[in-house]
Amino acid sequence: MKSYIVVGLGRFGTQVARKLYELGCEVLAIDSSTAKVQQVSNEVTHAVVADARDKEVLRALGAKEFDCAVVAIGDSLADSVLATMNLKELGISKVVCKASDETHRQVLKKLGADQVVIPEHENADRLAKSLASRNVLDYIELSEDYGIIEVPAPGAWLNKSLIQLNIRAKLGVNILAVRRGGEITVSPCADFCILQGDILVVLGDTAALNAMQKL
Repeated sequence: MKSYIVVGLGRFGTQVARKLYELGCEVLAIDSSTAKVQQVSNEVTHAVVADARDKEVLRALGAKEFDCAVVAIGDSLADSVLATMNLKELGISKVVCKASDETHRQVLKKLGADQVVIPEHENADRLAKSLASRNVLDYIELSEDYGIIEVPAPGAWLNKSLIQLNIRAKLGVNILAVRRGGEITVSPCADFCILQGDILVVLGDTAALNAMQKL
């Protein structure tokens, strides 16, 4: 089970935390507001009133043990910067941050944030699904039941053609494209061979995409 710490429980942070928990992840949600923490306490694994600007507080909460942190503090650049720096210094492997504008985004990227999103450009549910999905590089929701994922080619598929793999019949997904280095092949033909390092763009329903991720 993947584990996430979500810092900042405004509208965006709350939705990310709820969706990650709904997707079966362990979620620690923190905010300095008691009211916001209480509001989400029954919809995540743990919810704590805490100040993410204090690195020792984050250390005491075991923040460094989490797989990923989402810093959803968007109103205060200073608070967002401090929380991001603290989490990176604690050694969390992936820190995703919310930014209020492009300048905010650039500052956070320079501080080492692994991914920065602007809520007006990035849907909270989409971000949660992308983070929660095993090995998924990106997720695009087409409807409640269908989506597109970008995922590294499974090891068992290497050096085999699409016709040999018979992916559509076996998994119920369609390979829309394959990225290989700086090139992309759209609608690869049946004799297209999957190689080490290929990135697959896959279309399917939720169940089929979940099965794909387990390969």
